[in-house]
Amino acid sequence: MKDGGRLAAAIEVLTEVETRHRPVQVALKEWGAAHRFAGSGDRTVIGNLVFDALRNKASLTARMRDSAPRGLILATYCVSWNKGIDTLSEVLAQDHHAPEPLSEAETGCLTGDVHDLTPAQQADLPDWLWPHFHEVFGDSAVEEARALATRAPVDLRTNTLKSDRDKVLKRLAHTGAVATATSPMGIRIEAKPGQARMPHVQAEEGYRKGWFDLQDEASQLVSVLAGAKPGEQVLDYCAGGGGKTLAFAAAMQNKGQLYAYDADRLRLAPIHERLQRAGVRNVQVRDPASAGLDDLVGQMDLVFIDAPCTGTGVWRRRPDSKWKLSEKALEDRIQDQRNVLESASRYVKKGGRLAYATCSVLAAENQAQADWFLVNNPSFQSVSALESWQRLLPGAQIPRHASDRGDLLLTPASTGTDGFFIALFQRTD
Repeated sequence: MKDGGRLAAAIEVLTEVETRHRPVQVALKEWGAAHRFAGSGDRTVIGNLVFDALRNKASLTARMRDSAPRGLILATYCVSWNKGIDTLSEVLAQDHHAPEPLSEAETGCLTGDVHDLTPAQQADLPDWLWPHFHEVFGDSAVEEARALATRAPVDLRTNTLKSDRDKVLKRLAHTGAVATATSPMGIRIEAKPGQARMPHVQAEEGYRKGWFDLQDEASQLVSVLAGAKPGEQVLDYCAGGGGKTLAFAAAMQNKGQLYAYDADRLRLAPIHERLQRAGVRNVQVRDPASAGLDDLVGQMDLVFIDAPCTGTGVWRRRPDSKWKLSEKALEDRIQDQRNVLESASRYVKKGGRLAYATCSVLAAENQAQADWFLVNNPSFQSVSALESWQRLLPGAQIPRHASDRGDLLLTPASTGTDGFFIALFQRTD
C-alpha cells in the first residue's frame, strides 16, 4: 500500500472507533481481517496513525477546528509526523485509494499557527480532567500530560531465575535494546517515530526460553519497592496476568510461598503459561471460582495490591481510554479501591506489610486513598516508599513526586516510565 491508501484506512479505523466506540486494537484487527492484501508494514503504519491521532486528539482538534477522524489523521501525518503540507498534498493526489484532496480550509488549518489553546487542549486532556492534573502537578501539569501523550518504549524485565541482564542485552543487541535508567533488571527498546515499526520481542528466542518478560519499568520498580524476600509468605491480591507475580517470584528466588489471586478469573488466565515459561515454582494460583483465601487471613508477610484504577498512567499505551474515561468511572474506581484495600488488608499478619499501587496519576485514586486507609485502619501505619527507594535502589535519581509521608508517584515526564503510584503500610497491632 502507498501512504494515500494507509491514510484512508486509518480514517476508516478511527471512524469505527469514534462512532461505534470500538477498542482500537479490535478495530485494527477487524480491518486487517477484511483487507488481507495489507501487509504487516501497512498495518503498522495504519495503527501508528490511529494511535497518534488519539494521543493528540485535543490539540489536533483545536488545530483543525473539528474532531472528525479525517482531519485528525491528516493532521497527524502532516504535523505530528512532520511530513509537511507539500508531501501530504502529493500523497493525496497520486494515489487513487487516498482520501479526497485537501480543501482550502483544511490547508489553512494545517499550515497556520494555533492560538488560544485552553490548558486542557495544550495538555491533550478531556476538559473535565484538567483540574485533576493541575491538583497533582501544578505548574507542570501540561508537561506531565503531554508526556502521557507520547509513544511508550518497549520495556522488558530480565528473569533472574533463568538469566542475567548482560546476557539478555547481548541477545537483543540487534533491536537497539539498552539497560533501563533505574530498574536493575530492566531493558528498554526506545519508541520509534512516525511510520517506524517496533521489534516483535515475543518472537525472540530469549522470550520463549523465559529469559525475560514484558513489563514497564515503573511496574518493575514498584515490585522492587514492595520488598518481597526469599522465604516469605506473599499474596499478590490483584494479580491479573501475573507480571508482578513473576517479578516477586524472581526476587524471592523461588523460596517461600507466593499466592496469585484476582477476583476476575479471566484476567488470571495467562498466568499459568507465563509461570511455566519463567521457571517459577513457588506460586499457588488461587482461582476465585474454586479456591478462596480464608486460610491466609492474618498469615502474610506481604500483601501487594495493584488496584483497579482509571489507567491514566498508561495512556501512552492505551490512548483511546483517555477519551472514554468519565467522572462516573472515576467514582466507581475509588469505591472499588476502598473495597480492595479493606479486603486485602485482612491477610496481613502483625508486623507484615501492605503495598498499594495503581497505574494512575490522579490524587483521588492515590494519595487520597492512602489517607483514607490510614484514617479507617488504625492498626496500620505508613512506611516511606521514598526511604525504601533510597535503600533498595542506591544511586538512583530520587523521584520528583513524593508526598510528605514518602508515597511515590512515577510519571513519563519525571522518571521516563508509565505513571504509577505506590504507598506502603505496616500492620502494628
